[in-house]
Amino acid sequence: MFKILSLDGGGIKGVFEASFLNAVQKATSAPLASYFDLIAGTSTGGIIAIGLGLGLGAADLLEFYKSHGPQIFNRSGGRLVGWWHWLSDKMKNRYSAERLRAALEETFKEKKLGDATTRLLIPAFNLSAGEIHIFKTRHHPRLQMDYKVRAVDVALATTAAPSYFPIHRSEEMLLIDGGIWANNPTGLAVVEAMTILEVPRANIQVLSIGCTQEVSDLSGGGSGELQWARRALNCAFAGQSFGSMGTAAMLVGHERILRINPPVPKGKFSLDSTKGIDQLEALGTFEARKALPELNRRFLGEGAEPFVASK
Repeated sequence: MFKILSLDGGGIKGVFEASFLNAVQKATSAPLASYFDLIAGTSTGGIIAIGLGLGLGAADLLEFYKSHGPQIFNRSGGRLVGWWHWLSDKMKNRYSAERLRAALEETFKEKKLGDATTRLLIPAFNLSAGEIHIFKTRHHPRLQMDYKVRAVDVALATTAAPSYFPIHRSEEMLLIDGGIWANNPTGLAVVEAMTILEVPRANIQVLSIGCTQEVSDLSGGGSGELQWARRALNCAFAGQSFGSMGTAAMLVGHERILRINPPVPKGKFSLDSTKGIDQLEALGTFEARKALPELNRRFLGEGAEPFVASK
């Protein structure tokens, strides 16, 4: 079996994904990444995917969010300062990338994407060319560039969410968050396996993990510009995710995909609020315990084939 791990974007809600994987890791004897042949991750999922590929444990990645999350998404000040932030958000990015960069450099050091021991696929968007950009390890002879890029730069590119973080410049490209077109990279990963890697559809198993799914009525709230602006991001994420999962299911079949994305009440968690970190961690552990029998049957029975980069 060719086993794929796909990780959605979702800001600080990546704590759920890291906690889920950490709980699974505790039930395995080998590094978690060694059970997968391809790991795809967008935005916060991209950070986790890169970390796993570079040999970090899920516990290390969970600690990354718990230790650095409050600093990365820090908006200090009283009520007056809070209102000023709310108003200025309309004109500039909400957060500086410097705290995120420092946290990533502390975690990934000077490693490059090519140092990964697992095939990686990390979506971003190239503003300079007006095209999508997918960072990939050298898992095919035609992939001759991305493996030279620093892991920190790949992570900063895929997490540069518009209005949250500034545009990231790398290799003379202006890059932003891959979440604007592939927040759920499951379909992308399946296409990569079947086309670039020529894996037969019957040999593919997919574990797709989201950052929780908010239960809400996207049709409510009025039809004016302001009302639509408030829920446009949720509409876009939901539509893209359904499309991605639909693509994957059409290609390999629903029975070969295990999707983990528990529903939560509206407003319980947000992309940048660190107040829910403890609850997200607990939810990740809970969902992992429920899923472990199926994970053992489909993904953890034996390791993946060793990854050797194409020359």
